[in-house]
Amino acid sequence: MKNTLQFLTLLVVLQGSVIAEQELPVFTDVTNQAGLTAKHSYGDYDLSNIVEGTGAGVMFFDYDGDGWLDIYFVNGCWLKSVNDNMGRNLKNKLHNSLFRNNGDGTFSDVTEKASAGDKGFGFGCSAADFDSDGDLDVYVTNYGPNVFYRNNGDGTFTDISATSGLADSKWSLAGAWFDYDGDGDLDLYVTNYLQYDGGKFRSFYAASGYPGPLSYTGQSDTLYRNNGDGSFSDVTKEAGVYNPNGRGMSATVGDINNDGLLDIYVANDAMENYYYRNLGNGSFESEGLFMGLAFGEGGQGVSSMGPAIGDVDRDGYMDIFIPDMGYGCLLINKKDYFEDLTASSNLALICGQYTGWGGLLIDYDSDGYLDVFVANGNAHHEYTEEDVLARNDGKGIFVDVARDSGTYFNEKYVGRGATYGDYDNDGDLDLLVSNLNSSLKLLRNDGGNRNNWLVVEAKLSNGKTDAIGSRVTITTGEVKQIHDVIPVTGYLSQADPRSHFGLGSAEKIDQVEVRWPNGKVTKLTDVKVNQFLKVVQEIAPGAKE
Repeated sequence: MKNTLQFLTLLVVLQGSVIAEQELPVFTDVTNQAGLTAKHSYGDYDLSNIVEGTGAGVMFFDYDGDGWLDIYFVNGCWLKSVNDNMGRNLKNKLHNSLFRNNGDGTFSDVTEKASAGDKGFGFGCSAADFDSDGDLDVYVTNYGPNVFYRNNGDGTFTDISATSGLADSKWSLAGAWFDYDGDGDLDLYVTNYLQYDGGKFRSFYAASGYPGPLSYTGQSDTLYRNNGDGSFSDVTKEAGVYNPNGRGMSATVGDINNDGLLDIYVANDAMENYYYRNLGNGSFESEGLFMGLAFGEGGQGVSSMGPAIGDVDRDGYMDIFIPDMGYGCLLINKKDYFEDLTASSNLALICGQYTGWGGLLIDYDSDGYLDVFVANGNAHHEYTEEDVLARNDGKGIFVDVARDSGTYFNEKYVGRGATYGDYDNDGDLDLLVSNLNSSLKLLRNDGGNRNNWLVVEAKLSNGKTDAIGSRVTITTGEVKQIHDVIPVTGYLSQADPRSHFGLGSAEKIDQVEVRWPNGKVTKLTDVKVNQFLKVVQEIAPGAKE
């Protein structure tokens, strides 16, 4: 055993030195020059309870349809039932923010003009064209009633929380959009956390800062069916996803078993995680334990944060990465079950010293393999930590490249939500990080487009609406890469809905295939590299998207 560990350590060192000799991309902190002035607050000056410590997410999305990714930033607020009296001077002074991308590397704060600056205690955000009118509507999860903004198509939003039926009063953390019943419109899965008691429970270890999640009663997530008339119905129980003891942190969706149906994966806090297999009849089967998706390899219910789905080993099946307060979990899809390869992939060694929250699977260097980014920060104290950037070497090993990837990785924050997107449309993926009680961070990827790349924009027949639930597959020689168009990923956040593929040195793509939500397929051959390729679904008269 000792010799094996020594060999693995030597192998990692040698690989690290080889990568250091390569010209790696660098992430440059451009927050200030981009004009992003938002700063997160939990509504107080002293971190004292689990509501304050949960943090918030952030979103890349194109709300005005101009082809440039905009930013939605979620903030906290002062609430009498949550915060101490010391923070009362923050009452009504905190709000969410919407930043419009000017297309020149800068952003403008359009929150007031757009009427999208909710003042609730916010946590997560997501966007989808729920009414199929060609623009993105915004859902914000809160401690208290959630908020749903309908996009008016003129740069402004209207609050339709009450009339839509989505103003859930539970403590909600994340909302994932997808068409679970195949009727052509987008439904919503909302992860709910726990029932906070306003600080009544005080029997806890003082050094931990405040009581943890097991000190409170959990609550079920909620699945809302889109009724097609601007309203939603709670179908949680009839769909088979009711779990009254859940402590959902975040959820994402993907075609886990390649049957053409979208499944749900929920990361829970201090308990098992949930995997709901879509049965294709409007209901789901809970199979997390059976598939090896409920626990980490230690068998314990760790504090799982934000799940990310992607084909890490390029075998045509989706894998799952989940940061947590331990080593994290890299669960590799073996078709009939998932295998935990966190240790053997070297991710346990890289991530084990940190408290992981916002985890992403991204091909940051466009070499054709998904890499890992994690925003880290202590859970119960404002103790700062460095973020993780681990490069996939294509052979099943991840190598820590953070120190070679920009001065940002030498800085420390109390990280929470994180997401990715090509905000400057240069062909590589940039990062956006929300830090607890600190400034938003925009990290520009410099050099990630030195390898060839392709970005596929899969749109429904109107040419404007993202084809949520589609699967994009590209083939270059014997190599296939897949991407499910599900932008809700990671911790409380949403990413660029466009499918980015790194191509390495490949000079053309043999085939691009889009499997649309209705199961129909579009194929394109001999596609040029280094371009944004828009693929629009063709619909026969009378057919359903």
